[in-house]
Amino acid sequence: MTKEQARAKAKALVAQMTAEEKMSQLLYNSPAIERLGIQEYNWWNEGAHGVARAGTATVFPHTIAMAATFDPELVNKIADVISTEGRAKYNKHVKFGDYDIFKGLTFWAPNINIFRDPRWGRGQETFGECPYLTATLGTSFIKGIQGDGEFLKASACSKHYAVHSGPEADRHGFDAIANPHDLFETYLPAFEKTVKAGVTGVMGAYNRTNGEPCCAHSYLLGEILRKQWEFDGYVVSDCGAIKDIYSDHHFVETKAEAAAVALKNSCDLNCGETYSALIDAYEQDLITEEEITVAAERIYTIRALLGEFEDVRPYSDIGFDKLDCKEHKELNLKASEQCLVMLKNEGFLPLGKDYSGKIAVVGPNALSVTALEGNYNGYASENLTVADGIRRVFTESHIMVEKGSNYCDEFTNHWSGFQNMISDGVAAASEADITVLALGLDCSIEGEDTGFDNDYTACGDKKSLYLPKTQQKLAERVCDVCDNVVVVLMCGSSIDLGDKVRNHAKAIIHAWYPGAMGGLAVANVLAGKVSPCGRLPVTIYKGDHDLPSFLDYSMLGKTYRYIEGEALYPFGYGLSYTSFAYENASFDGKTLTVEITNTGKMKGIEKAQVYASFTDSRTVTPHFQLCGIKAVELNCGEKATVSFDIDNYWIKAVTDDGSRVDPDGKISLYVGGHQPDGVSNALLGNECLKIDVQ
Repeated sequence: MTKEQARAKAKALVAQMTAEEKMSQLLYNSPAIERLGIQEYNWWNEGAHGVARAGTATVFPHTIAMAATFDPELVNKIADVISTEGRAKYNKHVKFGDYDIFKGLTFWAPNINIFRDPRWGRGQETFGECPYLTATLGTSFIKGIQGDGEFLKASACSKHYAVHSGPEADRHGFDAIANPHDLFETYLPAFEKTVKAGVTGVMGAYNRTNGEPCCAHSYLLGEILRKQWEFDGYVVSDCGAIKDIYSDHHFVETKAEAAAVALKNSCDLNCGETYSALIDAYEQDLITEEEITVAAERIYTIRALLGEFEDVRPYSDIGFDKLDCKEHKELNLKASEQCLVMLKNEGFLPLGKDYSGKIAVVGPNALSVTALEGNYNGYASENLTVADGIRRVFTESHIMVEKGSNYCDEFTNHWSGFQNMISDGVAAASEADITVLALGLDCSIEGEDTGFDNDYTACGDKKSLYLPKTQQKLAERVCDVCDNVVVVLMCGSSIDLGDKVRNHAKAIIHAWYPGAMGGLAVANVLAGKVSPCGRLPVTIYKGDHDLPSFLDYSMLGKTYRYIEGEALYPFGYGLSYTSFAYENASFDGKTLTVEITNTGKMKGIEKAQVYASFTDSRTVTPHFQLCGIKAVELNCGEKATVSFDIDNYWIKAVTDDGSRVDPDGKISLYVGGHQPDGVSNALLGNECLKIDVQ
């Protein structure tokens, strides 16, 4: 079905509705209109890394972990599986008359906000800190969700539009101030690229941006999204965000006025209940029936594109047996392996799958399922924790497992036990040949508006870039009693282990929230069954790095593009068990070509990267700007010629007024397995190839 055909069908249906019926359809829990044969429909569904909150589904690595794969094709395959499982569930839900929340085909994903500050708790839901990486992987994800058939396989939604990345505690009333340069260079590109790639939905953010609430923003929604980018899909509010317009932002005084200003500024659908006041707004002449009709036609176009009104619904042959099935688990394991980023290895790993020494697995994430899942998750039919994976792979070893500590709080033991466990963790480590320290966080510590505050977290945002104190204490004491320590860090952000642990550890792996197969992926990398190939989608800062205020949305001093001082581990960095050589790079103005050879002793996947740099520009420009990525799998000694199509968009300079222009200085392109900064060069012992463009 073409968009024009879907739009015609939507217009025909909406034309038969009364004004009151049209308004009822603009709530996320749209009621049935029985006289027209229209079933109720709940628009709210989640699918950031698997169908969420509705029974069994494949739980893939969380979005930040997907970003660490630096592999658009892999992300596309993951999203295709998500929409397959979404259809499998939907087919049965419709058959059994279940139209409840989280049962539909409109997935409010991906989150393409820029992870501008490492303290933000929801950064785990994003593709990281780089506009190019976010735009590229976000587009791949969206195409996987929506499919390429006659009908939408499912509907994707780019969120949260726009300039949204904390703080969580203040999000309902916060005003994010962004100058035009940062707006168009950092905060809007991923939205522009995903809109132009065909995403069918956009979600407005909670906060204000430059004074106007995002879900009623005349400039961002009306001028940029609808006019300049010609977006013809639907806009939905974040959940409760339209209520915020009068209750927290105090932009208007009444519920009816909030509903009216959002609708008039192109927000078609309300996640929340404020649009129940549309009828009051209509009776007060704050909105017109024509404005109501336009919104209703937009959302019914999506329902038509999903095939809801067809005699035989598309994709109805996808069976329930697809949920977390064998082939989906295999893809999940592959994704989990590729998301792991090896930050340090003193030649200690791999251990070999036949390793038979004593292994202690110690830490709050040793047996944690929540640290596999992240947030916005489904429920896998099988979860393999770090301890589970190590038991499965190292069958000749004696495995000891101790939690060792809680995530944050340390207590003395009491009658119910399980409070102060540090001595037990240290005891296991003291008996082991190798200790795997499974440290980090879960979504109860960093996440979305958790609602609690302690010495480490404020409503899900971190207050520190170090580990929580109780884990730091555990880790340091383990290092005192065990020479061979490997740290597996599971969290969604930048954490510094501290000098003592970082220097003592023989190896460090950042595992993110790696999905249901994450523990097996970790064990496979430890054993050397696969070579690590993940790359950092964020900067890992030193714990005492002098970050700008969390409230400051200026990009100066933030991310790899504008960092002041040195990173601990830079964006784009990651170690391997093998090595790759780059030679004979050339650029013809559109395509960069380079030869890559696996010069090591093991098959591996290289995550090749292209960066642009600008000198003598008339305006502020990044240190480096990623503009090309490619996953290249090579056997030992194998050589491949790899091409990158360089979009000129990413090698423009952005002026103070937000315009993209040709730089009047020098442009250079760098190609290699990492960012071309000094820290990466020193850590990896090689430099990227440089091509002067102008």
